[in-house]
Amino acid sequence: MQIVLVGKNIEITSALKAYAERKISKIEKFFDSPLSQPAQVAMSVQRGRHIVEVTIPVNGMLLRGEEQSDDMYSSIDSVVEKLERQIDKYKGRLQKKRPAGARVAETAGQELPEPDRVVKVKRFPVKPMSVDEAIMQMNLLGHDFFVFHDTETSHMAVVYRRRDGNYGLIEPEE
Repeated sequence: MQIVLVGKNIEITSALKAYAERKISKIEKFFDSPLSQPAQVAMSVQRGRHIVEVTIPVNGMLLRGEEQSDDMYSSIDSVVEKLERQIDKYKGRLQKKRPAGARVAETAGQELPEPDRVVKVKRFPVKPMSVDEAIMQMNLLGHDFFVFHDTETSHMAVVYRRRDGNYGLIEPEE
């Protein structure tokens, strides 16, 4: 598994790098084939908190985990545990999808879980506006996200409210 380590306000020592690579590479055992893209690991220190963010692209999906503690090594352990729980929870989604029309036989006495499905479809006009206007519109509607056509980039974008109270912007990559 390829791993790209980045440090912010911290020097990544060879021991810390080796520990992180060893722990994070264990995640690869959950997948049938080797991962084609590298895992991104960002380590930072802010106000005495050691923060580790891991992003792993898998079959068109992103696995992402972030943990913080008083020690970088325990932050790495915690984020790996978090990612393993995510993989366990969404294992069916992360594996390659079955061909259309394929049926799965039920085992004796066991029911298979129902697949995720869309229960409502909502259509609305997408208006061109700036990011600030989109944030204002999102707040007026009382939503946690808002889809809009960005006038600066001429692309679709999404603004969302982060857990810390700030805002995030999702833009398509070309």
